[in-house]
Amino acid sequence: MSLAVRDPALAELMDDPACDPVRLRATLRRFGTINRLVSGWGTVYRTRLRPALAALDRPARVLDLGSGGGDLVRRLAGWAARDGLDVEWTGADPDPRAHEVAESYHAPPTVEFRCTDAAALLAEGAEFDAVLSNHVLHHLGVTTATFLEESQLLSRGLVLHGDIARSRLAYGLYAVGITPFAPGTFLRTDGLRSIRRSFTRQELQTALDREAPAAWTVEAPVPFRLLAVGSGLASGHQESRGGHRA
Repeated sequence: MSLAVRDPALAELMDDPACDPVRLRATLRRFGTINRLVSGWGTVYRTRLRPALAALDRPARVLDLGSGGGDLVRRLAGWAARDGLDVEWTGADPDPRAHEVAESYHAPPTVEFRCTDAAALLAEGAEFDAVLSNHVLHHLGVTTATFLEESQLLSRGLVLHGDIARSRLAYGLYAVGITPFAPGTFLRTDGLRSIRRSFTRQELQTALDREAPAAWTVEAPVPFRLLAVGSGLASGHQESRGGHRA
């Protein structure tokens, strides 16, 4: 096994439609703890998302694509409420298994979860002030260009895609650190496979430049994490919540 190059052909157990549903639900639920520890979204919120939303000086709408069990949306909504920001949050995931888990949690009234994808939201004419994703990019293959374009077309502001930065150190630390959280889940196997599937910073920048030249920059907001930053292409005709609600 080598981490010198990414292994996009490596399958993750939870992506199998026939995987153990009990272990899948446990994995999605425990993502909340793991993401809180390692995903770096606290830093991204403080440095990128919060300033952008505060600058709007009006109610905002934010979309999380591939929201899984919904832990990131709930956490971001809590931070925004604490900071006095008026934001509606939508978590969208086309997998009904993930949607079921997201809906099983108590969420504030500013949060909604939808079992849908970016293409369907675009067909509805939905627009948001920011669009984000977490741990989606390394799953994409031939659909990468479509996902990037759809995420930009849905946003009239920031587009932020966070993911893992592949490295031998990240692999070794995760292999040890995940041990107490892994029983009854896919977290150990799939987490290590995710690292092997993921990009280095230069690889991701090259891949994004190939799909959409000059449209994206790749940052490293915290150790072992990457953030692809782009700008939205939505028309921006919905300036308030009086417009279409996705």
